[in-house]
Amino acid sequence: MSTSLHRRHFLQRAAAGGAALAASGYFSSLPAAESKSPNEKLNIGCVGIMNRGADNVAGVESENIVALCDIDDKYLSAQGEKFSKARRYHDFRKLLEQSDVEAIVVSTPDHVHAPASAAAIRLGKHVYCEKPLTHTVREARTLADLAARHKVATQMGTQIHAEENYRRVVELIEADAIGPVREVHAWTGKGWGGGPRPTANEQIPANIHWDLWLGPAKERPYSHVYLPANWRRWWDFGNGTLGDMGCHLLDLAFWALRLRHPTSVSAAGPDPDPDTAPMGLVATWEFPARGALPPVKVIWYDGERMPKQVRDREVPGFGIMFIGDKGMLWADYGQLTLYPEKQYDDYQRPKPSIPKSVGHHREWINACKQGTPTSCNFDYSGALTETVLLGTIAYRTQESFSWDPAAFKTSSDRANGLLQRPHRAGWSV
Repeated sequence: MSTSLHRRHFLQRAAAGGAALAASGYFSSLPAAESKSPNEKLNIGCVGIMNRGADNVAGVESENIVALCDIDDKYLSAQGEKFSKARRYHDFRKLLEQSDVEAIVVSTPDHVHAPASAAAIRLGKHVYCEKPLTHTVREARTLADLAARHKVATQMGTQIHAEENYRRVVELIEADAIGPVREVHAWTGKGWGGGPRPTANEQIPANIHWDLWLGPAKERPYSHVYLPANWRRWWDFGNGTLGDMGCHLLDLAFWALRLRHPTSVSAAGPDPDPDTAPMGLVATWEFPARGALPPVKVIWYDGERMPKQVRDREVPGFGIMFIGDKGMLWADYGQLTLYPEKQYDDYQRPKPSIPKSVGHHREWINACKQGTPTSCNFDYSGALTETVLLGTIAYRTQESFSWDPAAFKTSSDRANGLLQRPHRAGWSV
């Protein structure tokens, strides 16, 4: 690894742009890295390289892609043709032994996020990891702690955070456009859930390295049902729809309302299945006051439990609604509306004040080279992921509980038992 990438100290926040970002709650901590010329390319290894991974590879292909890793030989062959100089691996642990890899991009199924990211961070490598940051609450806390200790540049792949619409929503909330916000509703009609555990004894295709795909998860027979995306339905690999989409939509509430840790969590839905996520659930988190900001209740709905209306307003297939003392604000990834609409006919929206992002992947690349801030670093994203996954635990236990983030425990013994899970030997975090 080049000496210019050795991390020695935290950089001070950039004066003008950094002050504006800090004032808006844009970041909570800076990655640290010794300065490197912006024109000097970063050597990146990509772990998980097709489907969502292909988009992430494209997001960083302006740099040197020096290593590719996937458990599917066909995927490796396809991307290997494009990046012919990159070394190819089936096991990310072998990729991390490649001495010139300075940073990695992790786009695997959820259960492999933390093992790959933690191993890289301990080696002093920068990490970009897809959402949710981890598979368990304990893993999220571990990655945040490791990133702070090793002072590497990190970013979770919630790409919408870098788009302009989210910035306008944050500015409106901060400008008191709808008054103090005491309730938030977020929803999606997507449904990753249902279906029994596959039992057929299928032969593993020649191109699939199944044991490496399982990684830290307990052994089970191969089934074509799991790949490439349905693994999200099973608790052993994913966290259903809430795990898939929660970090995208609740990210906006975290940013706009400066949320960190809930004090209580509850959830409702069909009777839990020990193996499979539901086709729909409702989760509720209570957050305490943050300075002058009042306590707020955040409610999530997905799949079959998606509401048709929120506060008498018909809602589309996904989005988020902020309920303020003076009005309401609805948004999705690219649109926003203030309600009641007549009340806001003549409202003068605040001038844009949050700096335009250079791009979600570019933020991370710049941070790797020069120590500039990332908006979804593992400190911010770790707390967001913890919150999302506590919602899945409340559903799985069918218990309401309080959450003590400092002590890292809930008021429920059953919930505490789901904060972490064992990893197979050789795949620890």
